[in-house]
Amino acid sequence: MPGTSSTTDIATAESRPDRVRIGVQLWPGGTPDYATWRRAVQHAEELGADAVFGYDHLHKPFVDIVDGVPKLHEVQEDVNNFEGWTALATWGEITSRAEIGLLVSAVAFRNPDLLADMARTVDHISNGRLILGLGTGWYQKDFEVYQYDFGTTKSRFDHFEESLERITNRLQQLTPAPVRDIPILIGGGGERRTLPIVARYADIWHSFEPIEEFRRKNELLKGLVEEAGRDEATIERGVDWTDEATSDAFVAEGVTLFTTEIHPDENGYNFSELEKMLAWRDR
Repeated sequence: MPGTSSTTDIATAESRPDRVRIGVQLWPGGTPDYATWRRAVQHAEELGADAVFGYDHLHKPFVDIVDGVPKLHEVQEDVNNFEGWTALATWGEITSRAEIGLLVSAVAFRNPDLLADMARTVDHISNGRLILGLGTGWYQKDFEVYQYDFGTTKSRFDHFEESLERITNRLQQLTPAPVRDIPILIGGGGERRTLPIVARYADIWHSFEPIEEFRRKNELLKGLVEEAGRDEATIERGVDWTDEATSDAFVAEGVTLFTTEIHPDENGYNFSELEKMLAWRDR
């Protein structure tokens, strides 16, 4: 009833971390035009989103995510799409509060030292609000059409590790330095390559794991972080949003960042899911 709180609600509020954050990834693929995407970024911040993300795809991926794994559609047509880093620089000017970033930037598409410089520049444009999401890249059409070597899973992860080392080194050498220590976000739950990389380099670990699998992998990550000589408490946990009850369970496991995707249609962007998430955050 209005004006009342159940014991469960009170317990949840008391156990919740001081700062649970809500992020939204606004896909440019399929947007009616650039202006619509731009307005969506501003509206997400106006609604109260803590972080606004784009993506780093050179074409809209025609995929379904099944158990955290992308499954390609047979038909992958070209639709309206815009390049992520170019747009991200403008977001630093048209927003003032929300953190901004790409979920995630494919290291294969740019020289790693140059990518570090791009990140530093956007960090200054936004006055220290950049989240540097990094990944291997996985959408084969992006690689083939733009003539990047798709290689193998192993070669992409080898290049990813090499790039992370170069990026972190370059960020320490740039003049002027970034406004803040730019947080590096790494997504995925692969136990053989991804989690060890997260343990060494990430400030934010973002995953799509179901709650039980998240618990198991989170414990594995804690051990890997200890082996890497880092404090696991310095790595923020982020997950894909499902619903309120599931998110309460994730909060109990230490998750503080929840993200959702909004895919546009011919009418633009529907913010109803984001509004639901923000109401949950603020309750």
